[in-house]
Amino acid sequence: MSTTAALDALLRCLIDTPPDFLDPPRRGREGQLQVAAVVNDVLALHGVALPAGLRASLSGELVAVSANQLSLAAVMAWLLADEGWRERRFQRELLLPLFTDVVPALAAEAPVARYLHDPDRREELARTAIARLGLLPEGETAAQAADRLASVSSVERRRLLEASRAAEARARAIREALARKAAEESADKWTRE
Repeated sequence: MSTTAALDALLRCLIDTPPDFLDPPRRGREGQLQVAAVVNDVLALHGVALPAGLRASLSGELVAVSANQLSLAAVMAWLLADEGWRERRFQRELLLPLFTDVVPALAAEAPVARYLHDPDRREELARTAIARLGLLPEGETAAQAADRLASVSSVERRRLLEASRAAEARARAIREALARKAAEESADKWTRE
């Protein structure tokens, strides 16, 4: 089995997402698309059963799971059903995190329409799926693939921004502590003289 994936084919697949996959997801009594059923069918193509916990989160019955997350899960299922990946049998440990980790993280960053219509977000979705499945885009080294994913990843940008803010807060706290200590030492020096 090849360890690469055709990035261009996956990007085209995302562009060609059928409108049915973008129907409002079933939530309670509203919406049409049964996302749990769609994901179940795609996982079955790969010989993987849909776990009860994931079925519950994709059922539309959990308030904490947004319609955007459900729609993005349907798009991820469409991507995994791509003809280029049908002959592959991805392991359960690789497939399930796409729906439990990747989709919620990406859904928190942007609406599903951006992952289909914005070239950078589309590339982010495809590259993230490729990377999480343990593959490389055709013609790229591991370093090139990681570098390109990092450059288009909104999730990575958020992580770096939060790390930068935390580092700045630590640096500010240290500067303030040093200033207080210097002021105290100065006051002690004046008191002794």
